[in-house]
Amino acid sequence: LYLSVSQVYYGALDVPLSPLGEMEAVAAGSYLKQFDMQHVASSPLSRAIFGAKQVKKLQNPLSNDAELVVYEGLKELDRGVWCGKTKGEIGADLMDRFDECDESVTPRNGESYSTVKKRVLEARDKLLSITDLGKASTIVSHLQVTRCMLSEALGIPNNEMSTLKVATASITCIDYCGESGKQVVQFASFKPDAGLEKSKDMAN
Repeated sequence: LYLSVSQVYYGALDVPLSPLGEMEAVAAGSYLKQFDMQHVASSPLSRAIFGAKQVKKLQNPLSNDAELVVYEGLKELDRGVWCGKTKGEIGADLMDRFDECDESVTPRNGESYSTVKKRVLEARDKLLSITDLGKASTIVSHLQVTRCMLSEALGIPNNEMSTLKVATASITCIDYCGESGKQVVQFASFKPDAGLEKSKDMAN
């Protein structure tokens, strides 16, 4: 989910990052420089591509020559006819019912949480299949995409996904065991310092 100052829900619309968003993306890329990423995967939306390029360019070129991998399945939740509208224009009751996974209120041409989670996890599994044991890869995406992976790792049902707090340009680390399939969340919604006195979403 991509929110502007006016609280407009952009979702799957391809809206570029603001100058603040770019600063935060650069900070996240700088933080991840300390880790040797085998692959950097991204949503096809330009705001995610920008962040993925920040991560990629700071990785050690001698140990990492993989190309940026783009998966359609990592795109943000498509809110259909709700895209570009505020919560007030959509209706608070409809939004609450949608967050509780009432699929009868799924917006026209949009996706439900269960639909987006299915495609996100399929894309994640594609990335895991090309990531060697003992190695790490990065996904640069969006709020609802992170919530899909985090909720699955924590065993949180779909109708509680919307309660997960994920800051903009934050980093969540999940370990996957290739043999048992066990998932361990090392940390979630960590936001590297972007040199701002106070981040607008109050994270970190």
